[in-house]
Amino acid sequence: MIKNTEQSYGLIAIILHWVMAIVIFGLFGLGLYMVELSYYDAWYKGSLDLHKSIGSLLAILLLIRVFWRTVNLQPEHADSSAASIEVKAAYFGHLALYILMFLLMLSGYLISTADGRAIEVFNVFSLPALPFSIDNQEDIFGEIHFYLAWTLIVLATGHGFAALKHHFINKNNTLKRMLFVSK
Repeated sequence: MIKNTEQSYGLIAIILHWVMAIVIFGLFGLGLYMVELSYYDAWYKGSLDLHKSIGSLLAILLLIRVFWRTVNLQPEHADSSAASIEVKAAYFGHLALYILMFLLMLSGYLISTADGRAIEVFNVFSLPALPFSIDNQEDIFGEIHFYLAWTLIVLATGHGFAALKHHFINKNNTLKRMLFVSK
């Protein structure tokens, strides 16, 4: 099953979800590592280039994911007895995750292009810089990027714990339908 149904997520949604989750946590770890490097460390430039390239591809995946979510059905809440506050919390939690991902990627772009140079994505293609910048753009958006990254990781971790709560406490199929394609 490629597309979502009213009961379950399809293969495309599942793959996009997990690939993005793994890449986001990986980029977060790489980012924590990078900020500890000095300019003279052997892997300073390589880690920056890798972070920018993977982040750029992740931004493309985010656009694909939002498009796919828009053109597909969204499965109903797995627990029909769930309180409306829980359903609303899930909705706003997902919305916050998408907004944070977008803002995080935008801030990364603004850091990387602050000097007017394009982002080279694995030396395959370039993302051009904006034709203008603001004073201290790299520092301003660097700080924003830092706090957005931590906020996204904390919220994504909460998202994971909520899925585990649904699986082990509520005993519904919320987690299962994001792990396996069901019929």
